[in-house]
Amino acid sequence: MVVVQVYGLAVENDTEAPVLVLKDEASGMVLPIWIGAMEAMAISMVLNEMSFPRPMTHDLLLSTIATFGGTVTSVDIVDIEQGTFYAEIMIQKGDEVIAIDARPSDAVALAVRADCPVRVSQKVLDMAGTRDAEEKITESSKWEDELEDLSPDDFKYKM
Repeated sequence: MVVVQVYGLAVENDTEAPVLVLKDEASGMVLPIWIGAMEAMAISMVLNEMSFPRPMTHDLLLSTIATFGGTVTSVDIVDIEQGTFYAEIMIQKGDEVIAIDARPSDAVALAVRADCPVRVSQKVLDMAGTRDAEEKITESSKWEDELEDLSPDDFKYKM
């Protein structure tokens, strides 16, 4: 497994779809993963140090894991099949290590909250990694702009 950095969020040029950008600093490889808008917001909120008075879903999950005696030790992106990425949330509970299947976007949203490593299998980097991501995606402040205008009053249910 290769430890990668959450390099940021970008927007694909053509479709304006959110892209999670992971980077292996050692090799310069970039792993773009197309994700949903809500997951992008969940990650962006933490990266931009934005907080809400009530826990969001990923905060709730992290709290639940801790309440039951677990610690999130890493998030591993373990496979890619037909363009779909697979991830596992690695939880240490006593002497036991538990792997929980997850979408990479949710796993990374949890990792940035738990401040734990994000790791990618070499197979995934070989299949989906690139050195020329700039040609495919453009860094964007779209998420930061949306977050600046976001408040708890924007949600149907109060937090």
